[in-house]
Amino acid sequence: MCDIMDVLPGTFYVINEAGHFVLWNTQVELATGRDATQLRTTHMLELFPPADRPVVAQAFCDVFEQDGMVQVEAHLEADGRQVPYLLCGTRLVSGDQKYVLGCGIDLSSHYQQKDTLELRERALHAVNNGVVITRCDGADNPIVYVNPAFERITGYTLQEALGRDSRFMAAPGHDAATRAQLAAAVAARRPLNVVLRNRRKNGELFWNHLSITPVRDRQHTVSHYVGIIEDVTEQRQRMAQLEHQVTHDALTGLANRTLLRDRIEHAVTSARRTGLSAAVILLDLNRFKEINDTLGHDAGDFVLCTVARRLQEAVRDSDTVARLGGDEFVLVLPDQPDLRFTLGMICRIRQALMAPLDFNGQPVPTGASMGVAMYPADANNFAALLRAADTAMYESKRGGAGAVHFYSPEMTSASALRLRMEKALRDALLHDEIHLVLQPNVGVADGKLLGLEALLRWRHPELGELLPGEFLSVAESNGLIVELGRRVIDRVCGVLVQLDTLGYPDLPVSVNVSGREFIRHDYLSYLAGRMAQHGIRPARMGLEVKEAQLIRNPDLARKLCAGVRSLGVGLTVDQFGSGISNLHCLRSLSIDQLKMAPESVQEICPHGRHGTLAKTMLDIGHNLNIPVTATSVETQVQRDFLAAHGCPGMQGRYVSEPLAPGELEHWLAGRALH
Repeated sequence: MCDIMDVLPGTFYVINEAGHFVLWNTQVELATGRDATQLRTTHMLELFPPADRPVVAQAFCDVFEQDGMVQVEAHLEADGRQVPYLLCGTRLVSGDQKYVLGCGIDLSSHYQQKDTLELRERALHAVNNGVVITRCDGADNPIVYVNPAFERITGYTLQEALGRDSRFMAAPGHDAATRAQLAAAVAARRPLNVVLRNRRKNGELFWNHLSITPVRDRQHTVSHYVGIIEDVTEQRQRMAQLEHQVTHDALTGLANRTLLRDRIEHAVTSARRTGLSAAVILLDLNRFKEINDTLGHDAGDFVLCTVARRLQEAVRDSDTVARLGGDEFVLVLPDQPDLRFTLGMICRIRQALMAPLDFNGQPVPTGASMGVAMYPADANNFAALLRAADTAMYESKRGGAGAVHFYSPEMTSASALRLRMEKALRDALLHDEIHLVLQPNVGVADGKLLGLEALLRWRHPELGELLPGEFLSVAESNGLIVELGRRVIDRVCGVLVQLDTLGYPDLPVSVNVSGREFIRHDYLSYLAGRMAQHGIRPARMGLEVKEAQLIRNPDLARKLCAGVRSLGVGLTVDQFGSGISNLHCLRSLSIDQLKMAPESVQEICPHGRHGTLAKTMLDIGHNLNIPVTATSVETQVQRDFLAAHGCPGMQGRYVSEPLAPGELEHWLAGRALH
């Protein structure tokens, strides 16, 4: 009998009503860590920790009272360890004695497996990525499990997903090739990583990085698939946004230079394949700088965005509209069958820009100069085509507002001429070929000398004497204007010293200042230093700034005026009335004088118009309490009109041609004799 009990896999025991062992197998001794002698004197409750004893005692009593099978889980204490056991017992009656006949099974391995499964379950619940397990079932793969992350990502609950084929979230019309690749991997029972779009329960599309792995059973047959779902929608959106920023203009949303290169190269490749032509059009807005100067950068941005939209509406879907920067746009028109077709598209583009814009109730005219280069006639690559279109565009600018020019080889010569002019200007500064002339400013009523304006002339070794209009734009564009302006200040200081010796210690001289000069942080400090070095009183120095440049940035203009005022230097607004005036800005500035634009004076003539613009400029100056000087006065009629309308000062050929310093000395001497 004992031999039979010892081969049982668990504990076997018989306990009397007093709770003592009367029979047991060796498994009981091993489980409790007690030998036979110890077990005979041990009460069965002593084998359990205090926390488990009430449950075990109740079960022990139930066996005797109810005559039924009882099961209870409790821990056996042995060698300081507590081992979980499932204990079963039933009543055994022998004569007038009652016993509990029972057995026990060690649950340690069971609980270890349970803990492992629970850990895995918690891990599946804790991960941020969705987990879905499907069963291989012929053509379908029904879902048998999804974790909470799957529910959060897709919007489908576990109950809604169970039993459904794993493809039920597929977005029709998207990623067909990727889904075919996925189906092939499932059919071949192999793992795969793909990125595709699915549809959430609410209908929203999301990008899903899906990793599938086959799971094999004991017979090494694939019975299930485990899929890991990672929502990469935000990542994809960020990548798309970054790609867009790299290839598109931030303000207008048009293609930038990076994407433009790709589109031109693609148009060239297509033209080679089809035998058609491709057109590249470089477009530069007319008077855009004036819009920025007078209405502000908000107006400029509005114009750029509106022009961008109009250009896109005027061309085909296969065409490209790009912004190079500033007010320059480039259009790439592939697949041009002939010149007539290209001209028709250019006509559409011009018409799209003809309608004026409205910015805060003020009409803003738009138009552009365009240069056109054709592949393969003019160039055969990105850089050459863009260069040819740029050369043609500059030719259009000289042809008037809204002109269109197709590139020709002769234009390259004109471009080379501009480069030679720039080099010659650098040489002129090096060899001191730039010199000053001085134009007097006198009172209209009495002819009294009020001051002098310093002007530039260039003694070009080949072209003769050049006026500022022939070279200052080159100096402005390449930055030489800064060095040129500083030389003017030095020479004007020398002229003022000379005037002292001639008996004109209070006569002021003004110099013209470009926007590129006065925005430099060190401009006023340089001016103050040069005046101090020559011993010049600041009141004798005047600065003339064009109205458009001054009101381009009102905040900067106020700082400039404050700085000029603190130096004690006079400030004149030049070219007053030549464009759109900002009277509110002018009134807020500390200005000593307004110089009327030549156009206003030139319309004063005996026939036709009779000085309406000039009178308006004088009235504005009077209302602002700022004296107005008329420029480019050439006739007695103009002088008399100005005198009749209270103009205080004038300059121009009627008074005197601009004079070199030596000629000025003779002119002053002549006036003194009279």
